[in-house]
Amino acid sequence: MLDKDLAYLYQVPPIALRQQVRRNQDRFPPDFCFQLTRKETDFLVSQFVIPAVRSLGGYLPLAFTEQGIAMLSSVLRSKRAVYANIAIMRAFVRLKELMISHKDFARKIEDLERKFKDHDRKFVLVFDAIKELLKGSREPVKPKKEIGFHVR
Repeated sequence: MLDKDLAYLYQVPPIALRQQVRRNQDRFPPDFCFQLTRKETDFLVSQFVIPAVRSLGGYLPLAFTEQGIAMLSSVLRSKRAVYANIAIMRAFVRLKELMISHKDFARKIEDLERKFKDHDRKFVLVFDAIKELLKGSREPVKPKKEIGFHVR
């Protein structure tokens, strides 16, 4: 995710977010956070619904991986960032409890981690599946509305 989107999500000004990253550089290795190049930024502006580099804050944007987003929630001071950090920690604790009580589940998670270690986008699917498991019961699937022409 880009810094401006995370700033909106965590309800902090984008400049404050970038300042905290700069002040805590040791917490953001390249696999957590990196700055886009001018060429990447120009491509981003030309390919998506971003009117100009100016709408990105006038700077080359920072991009964050899942780990970087989690770390960001621990260095920002907004209430929302604090709540996000607490939620992340609770999810990790709950996941650990599940892994202890479900050895087979733990093995499958480890297999998935190895398989998707370097594929951040695909790893999001793993976390989504884990979130579904953490929710417990699933909501019943609503029947789909029939489409087409029916003869009586």
